[in-house]
Amino acid sequence: MLRPLLVVVLALLAAACGDSSKPDTKATAKARIAVIPKGTTHVFWKAVEKGARAGGESTGLEVAWKGPLQENDRAQQIQLVQQFLSEGIAGLALAPLDHTALAPVVAQARQKGIPVVIFDSNLDGTPGVDFDCFVATDNEKSGELAGKHLAELVGKGKDGKQAKVVLLRYQVGSASTEARELGFLTAAKAAGLQVLVDNRYAGATTGEAKSESLKLADQLREADGVFCSNESATAGMLLALEQLQLAGKLRFVGFDSSPPLVAALKAGSIDALVVQDPRKMGEISVQNLAARLAGKTVPPIVDTGAALATKGNLNDPNIARLLE
Repeated sequence: MLRPLLVVVLALLAAACGDSSKPDTKATAKARIAVIPKGTTHVFWKAVEKGARAGGESTGLEVAWKGPLQENDRAQQIQLVQQFLSEGIAGLALAPLDHTALAPVVAQARQKGIPVVIFDSNLDGTPGVDFDCFVATDNEKSGELAGKHLAELVGKGKDGKQAKVVLLRYQVGSASTEARELGFLTAAKAAGLQVLVDNRYAGATTGEAKSESLKLADQLREADGVFCSNESATAGMLLALEQLQLAGKLRFVGFDSSPPLVAALKAGSIDALVVQDPRKMGEISVQNLAARLAGKTVPPIVDTGAALATKGNLNDPNIARLLE
């Protein structure tokens, strides 16, 4: 009579021992954070993603990476933030498409006690108060760098009196590119350049940028130089200049890098690119979220730096790293 009972007891003990060897999934599960870029197609954002995932690996956070299908879809980016908030994420890193439109959903995250790092492009509010941290290039300073360099390239211009330049902006509401454009105009005017165009927008894609650039054909033929404030605008302008047979004749400073832009830099169709450190930007954004989740303080603003890439310094290791 005792044998069946003994078998049952031994079975229960074995089951208990087996359960104790299984990991406690609640104790070992990684905290999940959302990283939402402006878009996912540009080379820049792919580099940011690599950095963000490296940050996740080094801090033990699970990184959910998702951005709008189009880099002008503010409504979809807002929906993505709301979706992740409803899923109960531990933290949010966001590159806002619009510095005003995304502010309310960031406020919602803060109200839920979720730490928020804004990266690449600023948001209305005060870093360290309305969100935990702002991780980005000093965009206005970088725009000034572009303006000063273009002024050196064009010199006194075709007429020997006053050089003329064209600015192709990116899109309304993008705080990062607006700061670059402001910095460029400040430097250009300080250098005595005549700005022929400063109120035209490239749009979100390379195709749109090419179309908008072609509409400026007359001004481009008159100009000595041109500046574009992001990757897609630079790429679209390059295609337009090639079609207009102005590539290599018009001094051209762009922003960000991609294989086609680096090839154009080597060929002389582009004179310089202001390049950021997107991997560093993504990694620091995630690391700062991890620090906040651990109850640590983080600096309200982190400048991830930028540099001017030219044909002459392409082999400099510090520049080559930023062009990869």
